[in-house]
Amino acid sequence: MSQLLTPTMEIAGLTNEQRQSFWKDAYLVIDNIFPPTDVALLREACDSPAVTTEWKKRDHENKTVHLLEITAKHPIFMELAKSPRILNRITPLIGPNIQLQHSKLATKPPVKGKGPFAWHQDFAYFPHTNTDLVAVMVLLDDATPENGCMQVVRGSHKLGLLNHMQGGLFTGMCQESQYWENELRLAQVTPKVGGISIHHCLALHSSPANLSGRPRRGVVFQYRADDAYQLADGVWADTGLLICGEKREQVRCDAGLICLPKSSRYQGYPFGHAWNQEGELAQQADSPV
Repeated sequence: MSQLLTPTMEIAGLTNEQRQSFWKDAYLVIDNIFPPTDVALLREACDSPAVTTEWKKRDHENKTVHLLEITAKHPIFMELAKSPRILNRITPLIGPNIQLQHSKLATKPPVKGKGPFAWHQDFAYFPHTNTDLVAVMVLLDDATPENGCMQVVRGSHKLGLLNHMQGGLFTGMCQESQYWENELRLAQVTPKVGGISIHHCLALHSSPANLSGRPRRGVVFQYRADDAYQLADGVWADTGLLICGEKREQVRCDAGLICLPKSSRYQGYPFGHAWNQEGELAQQADSPV
């Protein structure tokens, strides 16, 4: 595959201060990661037919659309997922052996007052045997309070997995509002275009409606340590795809009890079909030539 993004020789990782900030607050913002030329190419890819055809099938004028398996829709997104500009910032957090759990293009609708996303923890959707998972968003537009930037409850990863169930079924929404009612604990996550945000899989977060009248776009990668084994929910085309390092065929388990997200989304599989562990792209990559 030919390289589309700007080559980089940088080896910068995270400073001690950045690492400490992440483990204290559950998130990081790092600006000036990708140059304007890369952002322009990524925006162009977002306007390609393979992306827009799927995006237009959703209720994109009224709600935030998460277009999954974005790495399969244009080669630049797979290149982006493997960019050292990202990986050098997350290996200090989850180690050198990293897989994708999923990828997506997240788009806030430009219609004023539309597109809020409820408070939740990512881990509640797809619990694993350990919590070495981080989400990275690459911003294609500035994130601001006006356009519905992400909000995080500082330090919420230390709370463990919170309740997202109602009537015995997974709702996708945290039911423990006391944690975000204290505004002093909330942080507005506002990377500039070309910057990234990184948040822990147990970070309690949401995003309000877009009031700007302009779309807000970001490419999101959910990365996991290779020894984090998925326990529930779906497997996407790029689930289990090795991004860097190696697959060690080891599973590491944190102590504790995990509530699995029971739902009716997967016919015949109340907890999803994650037992397969690999999506189509990962299976192709692992197949002998």
